[in-house]
Amino acid sequence: MELIIASANAHKIEEISRLLPKSVSLTSAKEVGITEDIPETADTLEGNALLKARYIYERTGKDCFADDTGLEVTALNGAPGVHSARYATDGHDHEANIDLLLRNLEDKTDRTAQFRTVIALIIDGNEHLFEGIVKGEILHERVGAEGFGYDAIFAAENTNESFAQMELDKKNAISHRGRATAKLIDFICLQ
Repeated sequence: MELIIASANAHKIEEISRLLPKSVSLTSAKEVGITEDIPETADTLEGNALLKARYIYERTGKDCFADDTGLEVTALNGAPGVHSARYATDGHDHEANIDLLLRNLEDKTDRTAQFRTVIALIIDGNEHLFEGIVKGEILHERVGAEGFGYDAIFAAENTNESFAQMELDKKNAISHRGRATAKLIDFICLQ
């Protein structure tokens, strides 16, 4: 089975590729000629994931999937949430996003948060959604050099390290994206 992923994020593509069974061939949007930014204008993670998957499907007619991920911080009423990638700027400036988040949490004692990923799959023209959640807390400073996004300041429950300190396979075993992808794989294996 061939699936097109609606992403240009090399880190995300690598994470997901390592989780998929060998029977699934993953192709990036760029590899099928879609190089423009895909609009993410919905108010929810589910909406953005569907927008991106539909964009690919309408242009290729091929089975595809897209995800959207948000970091939802309790003390900030779920922010940055759907705006996680563009929290501080219009671009994907991970460092500026982290800086703003840490500033917004300076006077907060509750640092609980969760990462939530929603994957939208379009297969044979039918749409399916899969969700993965990992609970944890926001650290007071960056720790680790791996990963991307907010990984350096997020520690999952029952771990003593940030996502940016973990080897990719360990992170994938417990992460929001890993959990959503596991549900996607279970569904694909039933096809």
